[in-house]
Amino acid sequence: MATYPTGFKRAIIVATAISAAIMELIDTTIVNVALNQMAGSLGATIEDIAWVVTSYAIANVIIIPMTSFLAEYFGRKTYYLGSIILFTIASYFCGQSTDLWELVFWRFIQGVGGGALLSTSQAIIFDAFPPQQRGIASGIFAMGIILGPTFGPVLGGIIVEDYHWANIFLVNIPVGILASILTILYIDKKEGEGQHKADIKIDYAGILLLMLGVGSLQFMLEKGESEDWFESRLIVYTAIAAAVGMIGFIWRELTTDHPVVDLRVMKRGTLGITTIFSFVAGIGLFTAMFVYPVMVQRIMGYTPTMTGLSLLWPTLIGVFMMPIVGRRLSAGASPLPFIISGILLMIAFGFYGGTFNADASQWQFFPAHMLRVLGISLLQLPLTNQAVAGLSPKEYPNAIAINNMIRQLGGAFGVALANNFVAIQYAQHRSDLMANLYPGNPLLTERLQSMGGASMRAYRMLEAAVDKQAYLLSYLDTFRIVGFFFVLILPLTVILRQKKKKSPEEIAAAAAAMAEAH
Repeated sequence: MATYPTGFKRAIIVATAISAAIMELIDTTIVNVALNQMAGSLGATIEDIAWVVTSYAIANVIIIPMTSFLAEYFGRKTYYLGSIILFTIASYFCGQSTDLWELVFWRFIQGVGGGALLSTSQAIIFDAFPPQQRGIASGIFAMGIILGPTFGPVLGGIIVEDYHWANIFLVNIPVGILASILTILYIDKKEGEGQHKADIKIDYAGILLLMLGVGSLQFMLEKGESEDWFESRLIVYTAIAAAVGMIGFIWRELTTDHPVVDLRVMKRGTLGITTIFSFVAGIGLFTAMFVYPVMVQRIMGYTPTMTGLSLLWPTLIGVFMMPIVGRRLSAGASPLPFIISGILLMIAFGFYGGTFNADASQWQFFPAHMLRVLGISLLQLPLTNQAVAGLSPKEYPNAIAINNMIRQLGGAFGVALANNFVAIQYAQHRSDLMANLYPGNPLLTERLQSMGGASMRAYRMLEAAVDKQAYLLSYLDTFRIVGFFFVLILPLTVILRQKKKKSPEEIAAAAAAMAEAH
């Protein structure tokens, strides 16, 4: 008969797992409000500094689908403790970095460590409660995964404004040390953990092909615009490497008896079509959280703290929405109405978010952020639910891991897309605006007079104003592109399978699988 921790020990286990998960979640959002300061300090462009976000996402994309395999191979407690330690060490070196690419390297290592923290923390909390109390466990974890990203931008804003940006990484060190100690002392190994390591075959080829494909694809997307795409030999070689890596990875995982990621589950159920929705959801989530802080600080003069606070209040809506959606799905509700509603809200966010001007206040952005938070809240859990529709319980962990990998890949793609799209649109908008600055234009004459006459100083001020407006219009176009992606997937909802009522045994199996692979 299974035994479960109680009292003080359970509280410590929950606190340890929640602190590790929140540490990882905060780090995915705390960076966004510091990008301007990092770029200035490291002598990098906004386009290059995006690698600080992207490198972390790429590492997550590689590690997330392998989490179940790595936990089985090393043992869950050992893998969890090693991930916390790796994340903490990488955080220290991120804070000590004096060069952009040094920081990017350590952010990648940090992402390797962070990839295990979220899913394994959830599984540890889940196992601390008996089956009849696992609804409580899910609620506790849901609060943690909402509060982490909510307070990340605010904490980042305060740190960057009052201290050095490096401290957004160094604050992880005491939390990581404490979580490591508590893991050693209070988190027990699962029965049989690590005893069958010799029997597990490692798919080295699959791992290497995944790394080659994802890494090359992301490099091509990030550098394509600045290198003039396929006019550059570097981009051509990178594209070939990406194609070889991704095609080779798919072929390998479909043909080997011991795949690191079993892609065969995509042939069954609705997982294949669901990954399209998850990819676009990742674009919406990550792109908005990258573009907005850069835009308001670069164009509108927001401080990092103002930026964080403007994201805080609407995000708190998710604290109330996620548990409601989770309870409805647990009660047997179909995920389709939630998915359709979430898509419609993200479409509204994209096109409404593209209507602001340079004088917009924090509260004028509130409705747009509210639409975004509501949309993502209505999409996340239902898409996970839909990913396992039609699959057997033993296939759930792998299906959820693939779905999460695709969402992270969508986020990395979205950030790269935003960078390239802003560069293209900036050139176009600047050209259009400059076309209006012709001699004899009464508006031009009036503006020059307000700047003190037709002097060199006035022309420099005018050029700066044109640049600012061109960048603003480019960022707003990016929000519209996000909305457009959701328009494209809306018709595909007719393909998704209606969720059938599951037995209590199937619901319990699904919940356990989601705890292992969320």
